[in-house]
Amino acid sequence: MTIRINGFSGFDVDSMVTKLMTAKRIPLDKLNQQKTYLSWQRDSYREMNSKMFDFKQNKLTDTFNKSIAMTTRQATVSGNKDAIKVEVSGEATGVPMTVTVLKVGTKANIAPKGPMMVEPAGADPVANPGKKAALTTTLDKLNGGSAPADGNPETFRLTINNTELKFSSKDSISTVIGTINSSKAGVVASFDEVSGEFSLTAKEFGSPKIVVAEKYADSKMLQLLNLNPAENNNAAEEGVVNVSTVSADGSTVVNTFTTNKNNAVTVNGVTITLLQKSDSTNPSTITTTIDPSKAVDTIKSFIQSYNDLLNTLNNKVDEAKYREFTPLTDEQKTSMKESEITSWEAKAKSGLLKNDDILKEAINSMRSIISSKMGQLSALGITSGEYFEGGKLYLNEDKLKAVLMTNPQEATSLFQGNSDAKDGIFSKLNAAMTNSMQKFSDRAGTNKYSGDLSSVFKSESVMGKKLKDYTSQISKLTTRLNDAETRYYKQFSAMETAMNKLQSQSSSLFGSSS
Repeated sequence: MTIRINGFSGFDVDSMVTKLMTAKRIPLDKLNQQKTYLSWQRDSYREMNSKMFDFKQNKLTDTFNKSIAMTTRQATVSGNKDAIKVEVSGEATGVPMTVTVLKVGTKANIAPKGPMMVEPAGADPVANPGKKAALTTTLDKLNGGSAPADGNPETFRLTINNTELKFSSKDSISTVIGTINSSKAGVVASFDEVSGEFSLTAKEFGSPKIVVAEKYADSKMLQLLNLNPAENNNAAEEGVVNVSTVSADGSTVVNTFTTNKNNAVTVNGVTITLLQKSDSTNPSTITTTIDPSKAVDTIKSFIQSYNDLLNTLNNKVDEAKYREFTPLTDEQKTSMKESEITSWEAKAKSGLLKNDDILKEAINSMRSIISSKMGQLSALGITSGEYFEGGKLYLNEDKLKAVLMTNPQEATSLFQGNSDAKDGIFSKLNAAMTNSMQKFSDRAGTNKYSGDLSSVFKSESVMGKKLKDYTSQISKLTTRLNDAETRYYKQFSAMETAMNKLQSQSSSLFGSSS
């Protein structure tokens, strides 16, 4: 009788280890799926944040709530059309005005002493004019500049309007300009490549004078720029304009106004910007006519934007959720086609924010703000749809135009508020969006100051902390599983070695007895 023991040389160790590890990996797969789902939710919050930011900032703040957005008048300039430009606000009275510009305002500026030179002019400037600097010229290459002996760039300081700026000797003139213009100094630096001259000009007309703390004799930077604030500092001057109107008794009333920081004056709801001095014999005449088209367009655009956002939020809250479609593991994806993966993940991502409390609160806030003013809105031709339409607004444009022609202030007060702008619909909706975006930020770490869909999440949010916790758990569990897998391989290797040794001994034993 012959006894045989099969050797393990043909045994599929990898397959056995894989089967053993499959069950052990279930908790890890679950953690990865939970992390992926939370990541998807966070992305969805960022998408909603972007929608709200666009409505709040780009629509409500920067467009709809501007005074000119609700104006129902249009201004026309006749006579001297080159001396002024005009812009009508919602408070325009419609009184005709005759305007004479006596003096255009100027901005404070520091004029250059002369050109910035790379090589000085010779004894005969005509024959040897030297070489002027260019935008790419670095400070150490300018006449008077030099490279430090130790090879390290030299640092220069310049304090403009109480703002200290730092420059390196390796900075180009272009870099110097960029540093100054992007600072809070309130000035614009400019360089004329033809003349080679560098100058500073105040950003606003209202700045009386540019203040530079350093003195030319003590400042290497001012010497390199060839700029002496003590000698060439020109103060700003206000513009002056005469505005005449005809009173009820037929007499002409003339008032003199000085300009603001924008070189403009606002009279009777019309902002007049001065462009050039008038010819005394040819003044400018401003007349205003009723034209509700601007206000109509603003309200139409608001209703469209409001409906779009409300529809987006309602759809997110009501979106179907497929609980059986969980995020796919890498192993599951290997056995699926690309189209199958796409279809599966579309279902898995559906309903990420279904019945979300922040979105539901935002919807309720938006609808409540509108509902509280529905009587006044209805008088303007604005109504809400059926109950199943989720608060959608409709506009009767003819009715709105009729009201704007006779009582434009009614619409302005309703949407933009009266003396306290916070009581207007636009401001209230703005506050509601701010509140929701703050909650997004607290929960998901979104950026409440940006609608960028690629903006970085704050890690110290509720979701950010949870994701970090998942990452930590996954790392620890992965280490344990790797250790277990290594242990299984060692055990099977030891088993195979022992069985091969036993088989060898058995073969030897039976061979010697035959």
